[in-house]
Amino acid sequence: MLRPLMTSGHRRTRRGFQNVANVRRVIAAIILLGLWPDVVRAQHEHGAEGVAPAAQQAASSAQAPAAPAGPGDAHAGHQSGGAAPLPPFIPPVTDTERAAAFPELGDHMPHGESFTTFVMADHLEWQTGRSADRGAIDLKGWVGGDLSRLWFRTSGSVAGQALTDARVELFYGRPVSRWWDLVAGMRQDLEPGPARTWAAIGLQGLAPQWFEVEATAYLGAGGRTQLHLASEYDLLLTNRLVLQPSAALDVYGKADAPQRIGAGFSSVEAGLRLRYEIRREFAPYVGIVWERAVFATGDRRREAGERVDERRFVAGARIWF
Repeated sequence: MLRPLMTSGHRRTRRGFQNVANVRRVIAAIILLGLWPDVVRAQHEHGAEGVAPAAQQAASSAQAPAAPAGPGDAHAGHQSGGAAPLPPFIPPVTDTERAAAFPELGDHMPHGESFTTFVMADHLEWQTGRSADRGAIDLKGWVGGDLSRLWFRTSGSVAGQALTDARVELFYGRPVSRWWDLVAGMRQDLEPGPARTWAAIGLQGLAPQWFEVEATAYLGAGGRTQLHLASEYDLLLTNRLVLQPSAALDVYGKADAPQRIGAGFSSVEAGLRLRYEIRREFAPYVGIVWERAVFATGDRRREAGERVDERRFVAGARIWF
């Protein structure tokens, strides 16, 4: 019985406090409504009085030159429309620092030396023609960095069970310009005829219009000399279908009877291969190759009962990794 009485008393006391608060809110609202017209009138008069001084200040600013901003003016950069001055703890940029940040790029900037490898079987093919069918390979590659590289080239052919042509070349190369490398080394001929060793020096790279060029001079025993020129070009018919014409020329300084080679221009070779790049690293191809012995070399081969020219159809794959 006591709990219900206490509860009802508390409810009446709380309701009384709420009534007092409501009365206070009503009184404050009445006072505010009574003072509101005076507040509005005062604000209107203050705005009207500020228009004239503002207009006069703008006119005087347009007529008089702007005074230079003092060193202590924090808003000097904003008022003048330029950049804000640097804090005193940041030194100004010098011409030396600016030149180091934006150097003149007259040539490509090489990366740091790193050891990498590249191997490509440019021609790995089967050849068929009027003479015996044979398999042939033309392999090249390098190991080293961006500047110093150890290059190798090897080529050969096999007819039946016999090795009919084989040579190995090893060079040290360095770039002499953006697109050209100077190489120097040696070559070893294994077949045909007696084995011969040559000192070699050459230039290889990309000629204008993206022709790949190899020009190599050789010096052998007994004062023998040879110049080998080779070039090829990739003509993109589509993004994956590539037509590759190629040409090669050999010139000898003196005759070599065991090899049936005469002095001067010795042989000319031209080829045309059409490859499809299933992947950039693997591209099967078909094509045709034509080779002819000329001048004194042609005469020596005729005397030996050999063919002077040869036309062969080829099929193979170009692989690199």
